[in-house]
This record gives sequence, structure tokens and C-alpha cells, in this order.
Amino acid sequence: MSNTDSDSDIVKDFLVESYENLDRLDRDLVGLEKNPTDRDALAGVFRTIHTIKGTCGFLGFNKLEKVAHVGENLLTRLRDGQLTLNPELTTALLGMVDAVRQMLGSIDVSGGEGERDDTKLIATLTRLQQSPEAPVKSAVAPVPEHTSEAAELPSSIGDILMQTAGVTQAEILLAVEKQKEGDPRRMGEILVEQGAARPADVVDALRVQQSSRAAAAASDSTIRVDVGLLDKVINLVGELVLARNQVLLFAGRAKDTAFLAASQRLNLITTELQEGVMKTRMQPIGNIWGQFPRTVRDVALGCGKEVAIEMEGKETELDKTIIEAIKDPLTHLVRNSVDHGIELPEDRVKAGKDRIGRLILRAFHEGGQVNIEISDDGAGLNAERIRKKAVERALITAEQSARMTEREIFNLIFLPGFSTAEKVTNVSGRGVGMDVVKTNVEKIGGTVDVQSTLGRGTTVRVKIPLTLAIIPALVVTCGGDRYAIPQVSLLELVRLEADEVAKGIEMVHGAPVYRLRGRLLPLVYLNQELKLAADARPATESEGAVNIVVLRADDRQFGLVVDEINDTEEIVVKPLRKQLKTVKTFAGSSIMGDGKVALILDVLGLAQRAGVVTETRNRALTEKATESPTTVEEKQTFLLFAGPGDCRMAIPLSTLARLEEFPVAQVEMSGSQWVTQYRGQILPLIRLNVVLQEQEREQEREQEKDRRNKLRLMQAPPTPDSGPIQVLVLNHDGRSFGLVVERILDIVEDRADVKSAATRASVLYSVVIGDRVTELLDIPAILRSADLKAARPARAKKSAEAAN
Repeated sequence: MSNTDSDSDIVKDFLVESYENLDRLDRDLVGLEKNPTDRDALAGVFRTIHTIKGTCGFLGFNKLEKVAHVGENLLTRLRDGQLTLNPELTTALLGMVDAVRQMLGSIDVSGGEGERDDTKLIATLTRLQQSPEAPVKSAVAPVPEHTSEAAELPSSIGDILMQTAGVTQAEILLAVEKQKEGDPRRMGEILVEQGAARPADVVDALRVQQSSRAAAAASDSTIRVDVGLLDKVINLVGELVLARNQVLLFAGRAKDTAFLAASQRLNLITTELQEGVMKTRMQPIGNIWGQFPRTVRDVALGCGKEVAIEMEGKETELDKTIIEAIKDPLTHLVRNSVDHGIELPEDRVKAGKDRIGRLILRAFHEGGQVNIEISDDGAGLNAERIRKKAVERALITAEQSARMTEREIFNLIFLPGFSTAEKVTNVSGRGVGMDVVKTNVEKIGGTVDVQSTLGRGTTVRVKIPLTLAIIPALVVTCGGDRYAIPQVSLLELVRLEADEVAKGIEMVHGAPVYRLRGRLLPLVYLNQELKLAADARPATESEGAVNIVVLRADDRQFGLVVDEINDTEEIVVKPLRKQLKTVKTFAGSSIMGDGKVALILDVLGLAQRAGVVTETRNRALTEKATESPTTVEEKQTFLLFAGPGDCRMAIPLSTLARLEEFPVAQVEMSGSQWVTQYRGQILPLIRLNVVLQEQEREQEREQEKDRRNKLRLMQAPPTPDSGPIQVLVLNHDGRSFGLVVERILDIVEDRADVKSAATRASVLYSVVIGDRVTELLDIPAILRSADLKAARPARAKKSAEAAN
């Protein structure tokens, strides 16, 4: 390697480490402002600036060294207790951090620090070093007791003291000589006696030594990987997934059992490899949240407010691409909450609130997505004020505003050009921002919604996918071609038989709709939108069955009519060529198992093109669909099915992953547990009649021998001549299982507010759904009961083995 390459590597390592340190500096300085006596944090800030100064001097970055040097001098006085950190000092030090970050950015791009004039900043940092009053005597911390660990590495402590406390090499050598002569004291104690160092310096040196050891231990277990190399590995795994899909397709057609077994093994290994590699791109959301304490401090200071930030779920992980895409939208939402949401301290006191406002960031996984909430306890949104501003700016008409619900009024803040700010500031008031937030979130398949209570605060909820590289999708066919629909937008599937089409599909204002559980669902015919069938007849005249894919776009539902519904599978997202990037209907492409290309539909773009998310059409459908004072928000959606003895039972539809029908030949036994191979994993099957103990109650009336025989029959898999079994695939606490039921009845929406106590175990309560009494299942109780039943044979076997 040439010297030039070596120097380039050194600079690259310097930049990487310095960026990481600067991000930590922002957090530490903001924390120190609230707790100026935190010596550990102050020592950490000092060490970081000292390291940057020393390295940039070695590399010849003189401008950077000057700024870091004057900042280090100020930090030295703070560390020695001669100054106390206050807002003015914090602002100056944060300005130094910003200047260092800008110079690092210039070095990264051009190799030099750029044309800069930091005279004003250096003068400010120099001025602030002067004590406003007599120097405060530093609190002398006690020197720790002599330990063998410290005595083992005296030179390392000496090196640290030489760097930070100005101890000379001669003084270090003299201390070492005294130890050689049998002096039992630690080097730090000898240097204090010599007057070469203070006790506080020794304590700081020991802390540095300990943190250095911890950092060395941590670095042994991690390595840095170039993002470009990681992206290449991700792409290769994507190609492997495509090859896996092809092999599985061929194996399903072949009759070779050995080939089938090999393909199943390949499926399992590919799935595990895919999950492992995807985890390497996953980063905690705390990586971008770390900058928000600084953001909140700066905005609050500029607005004359006092705001405390709280963060929950910082460990929630997302794909690196998603992290980068949501960084700016989240930053804007945080700034907006401080500037618009939280009141001035005196106004908060008058309203009976604490003068310090609260801003809470919360992140968590739910339903295969990441939910991010930004909540404040400020003044909340004023619906009437928003309504008035929207009409004044001609964003909506007065007639439209009179018919809008409060939630619709709140979501007007996402319209381009909307702002309620009385004046334009450097933070807000230009009418640009919230619409960009919504656009950027929707670009990555996410949604954004706002809820507010006047006088109590506002919460903005953002839902985004975990990753964009490999996603589950529903594959449909239309006009002989296949299309993929991201499963994150999928709500349910509806099939209308030929005799149901004429009465099931209506025309409202010239547009076809389907009445789905009392709500009019606008229909979009994919063949018409993609110009696949120019002579397509109106919906009411069509022949044959109709397949409707119920989708959600922009928080509104619509039905996509397709020719065939195939299956769901994991697809690898490939970007579109530049000629198709302007077409809103498509979000990407993928290669299917047979090697053919399928386009991925952009659900929001398709809805916008079809006009189903326009305000006028949505309002007309809403007015026609209103048949009772019960609002949609008050209702829940339930899946109804027949339980043991033909009883009527239900679960919330939100707990359901899929409905499946398995042939009995696919059901196997694992111990006493029914299982089946399902989507590359072993899916345990829980029999509802066993869990509810219907058969066990009858067995208690029989003799012990007869009871055991019946139990053995009950545990056996179904006989080959029996029909397929109906299974509800459920997810609970990250665990998948199948619930075997008698038969599926319906999906209904109801308030379900008439309840009574349950009459048996594993049932939450009885409730009136669809004018009939229905038992609502307790999913956690069913899992616990199934786990206990599965554990009994194992315990009995162990007891028998112990007795023998």
C-alpha cells in the first residue's frame, strides 16, 4: 500500500470516529446543562475534544485544531471547577461542535477544511474562559484505595496524566523509581505528593483508563463494515430469494421426494440467511433520536420556552434505508411540536400546567410495522382556527368545511401551503413542511395521522414498514399479467359470486361501489386503470365472479377489482427504470418464481389516479353510507366462526394473520401436538374443542381406561378420509400458531357494547355481535391452556422414566 493510500485510510478512520463522537457531544452537552456537576460526562466531553484536537494537529488540519484547542481550554476550566456550565457557555460549546462538524464535512468532500473565518467563534470561546468572579475551588475527590489492578499498569496512568494534567516524563520516571524501591503506594499518590498532579487529575486519569479498557473490550466483539459492501450482500441475498422461489415452484411440480426434501432444506436455510443479513442493516431508532435533545434545546431557546424531551423505545430497530428516509420528517415534527404545540412558560402556568413542557417520543413494533408517536402536552389544535384558515387560503370551500369531522379538520395541516402561524420565523410559518412530511412518509409506504385535544396536547402517529428490500406481497392477475400488492396496504379479500354481482355492486354519482358491512366501498377496476381492457363493461353488467382486494390508501379504503387472486409471497423489490419512475401507478418490480417480471403496484398512486381519495367523492360516499349515529371509529371488526357444539364465537380481526384450509394429509404429530409445515416453519395447531374442554368433560363420566382410550383418539391426527380443516393463523407476542375451528361464518363490524360474564374458561365474555350472542375468545388464555396440555405428556414421560 502506498503512503497516499495509508494517509487516506487514516483520514477516513478519523472522520468516522469524529462523527460518532460529535453526535455524542451534542447529547452530553445538553445533559450537562441540566446537571453541571456530572464529572463523568464533563470528562467525556473534554476527552473527545482533546482527541479530535490531537489527531487533526497530526494530520495538518490547522483550522480545525485552532477551534478545538480554544474549546478544550474552556472545557479545562469547567472541569477544574473554575467555571460553572450555564446556557451561554453551552451555546458557545455547541457552536464549536457545529464548526467542527462543518469542517469535517468539508474534509470528507474535498479533503480540506474549506475557506472559513472562525475568528468570532474563537473570540467568544476565549472571552468565556474569563471567570466572572473569583475562581471556585475545585472539590477534591478522594484518591481511590490502592488496588493491584492499578499497580499493574502504572505507565498507562502516567501517559494519561502527561496528556491531561501536564505531568512531565521526568516526574513519571521518578514515581516509577520510587515504586521500584519498594514504595507500596500507587503512582497517582506519589505524583500528588510530588506536587506534579492533583487528586482530581488522578481520579480523572483512572476513569479514562477504565473507559479505555471497556472500549477495547467492546471493539473486540464488533467490526466496521462498509455500507457499499453490505448493500452488495443484501442484493445477493435478494437474488438467492428469487432462486429459492423458483426452486420451490419446480419442486412443487416434480414428483421426486428427494428433490422436494432438498428444496425444503434450501427454503429454511435461505429464510434464516435472509433474516440474519437483514438484521445487519437494522439500526435502532435511537441513532437518529440522539440528535433531538439538541434540536429541542435550540428551538425552545429561540422561542423562549422550556421543554423537556422523553424518549421511549429507542431500541426499536428499522432498516437503514428507512432510518435515513424518516430522519428529516421526524426532525420537522419535533421542531413543529416545540414551536407550535408547547406554550410559553407563563401561559402554561396560567393554564395550570407545569412551566416546563413535555415532548414524548415513542416507538414500537406492531403488525409488521414500526409505530412512531410524537406527543406534546401543549395547547392542542384549534379545529375552528384550522377550518377558518383553510377556507381563507381557498384550500377547501365553506360548504366542505361545514361537513368535515374534527379528525378531517386536523388532517388539513398536511395540505400544501397550509399554516396557522401568525408570523414567519426561522422555524415555521411559511406553509412548507407538514405536506413534505406526509409526502416523504408515504413514499416509503407509511402513513401519518394527527390527533389532538384542545388545551391538552397533540399526538402525531407515523406508521412505516420495517424494510423496503424484501417485503410480503399479494400476487394478483389482471389481463393475463401478474402484479404484486404490498401486504402492508392489504385489509381483506372479498369474492362475489356471479349471482351476487348485480345486487352487490351499486352506482353512486356514476362510480361503482360495494356495500361492505354497511359501508360503501369505492371500486377501482385494475384493467381499466392500466388500460388493459378498453371495452370493459360497467360493473353491473359484468358476468362471472368478481374478486375484490380491499386496500387502504391515505387512511381511506377502496376495493381493487382483479381477475384472479393468486397467493402471498415474499418478493424482492427492484427499482424501476427511469422511464417508469414518473408513473405513479407502480412502485417497483420483482422477479417471480417462474422467472417472469411482475410490477409492484403503488397503492396510494393508484388510488389518486382513480380519484378514490379525492375529498368530493369521499364525502358523497360517506353521506350515502351514513345510516345510523354509530360512527366507524366506535365499531370493531370481528371474525365469526362456529365453535364446538355449533356455538357462535369470534375474535378481533386485528389478531388474525391469515385464513387457511389444510388437507388432513398435511397434518402431522409432534409428541401430542398437531403441527403442519407452513411457509418455511412448523406451525403448531391448537384444537379449539380440546382447549375448551368439551371432550374432557364427557370423558370424566367414563371409566379410567375408557378415558385414556378416548384421549389417545383425541390426540391422533384426523383420518385421511375426513375433509380439510379450517385454521385461523394468529400472531401473539411474536408467536405464530393455528387455531382449528369448525367453520368460518363471516366478518362483521359492530360496537359490541352489550356484554356479560363468560361462562367457561378461555372466553373473555359473551357479547352481542350482529344481533346474536357471541363468545369472544381469550387468545392469551388459549395459548396458556394449549401449552399446559402439551406439557402434560412430557411430564408424565419423565415421571415414568424416574419410576423405572
